[in-house]
Amino acid sequence: MDIVESLEGVWNGILDLISKVVIPDWGGLVALLPVFLVIGVLGPILSILVLAHLVYFLRKPRTPLAEPPQPIKAPVGGNGRPVLPRGEPFCFRDGLIYPANATRCEICEDDLSVRCPKCSVTRPAKIDTCGNCGLVLKIRSQNQVVRAAQPPPGGRAIA
Repeated sequence: MDIVESLEGVWNGILDLISKVVIPDWGGLVALLPVFLVIGVLGPILSILVLAHLVYFLRKPRTPLAEPPQPIKAPVGGNGRPVLPRGEPFCFRDGLIYPANATRCEICEDDLSVRCPKCSVTRPAKIDTCGNCGLVLKIRSQNQVVRAAQPPPGGRAIA
């Protein structure tokens, strides 16, 4: 009889466990109803708001890129010749002062020149070091223009 009672106890335990899963506690489920409403109503609303914000962020108007600085006309001195500054690339033929890092004139296609700020010797803009005094002049522009990537010629992107 001991074995039968122990098997009955095991069986009753299994039935109690199954009854909790199959027959729910309705009072507990009714108490969870506000949680289900919050998850079911506020969850989708918040998801839609986050998605709308993301779409706006990706599609919002962007400020246009700044154009690279253009050469400026050099002031003319009393002798009728352009007054060219030290340490900036210039084209003597056209009388234009170019921004830093420029090495060729856009108009006449000549190489630009730079006057050394230390000794006033003129040298080509391609050369960083003055041949007279040895001053190393590496001018970097402050603003760098980043252009959007263009697809390669032919219309297909290379994978």
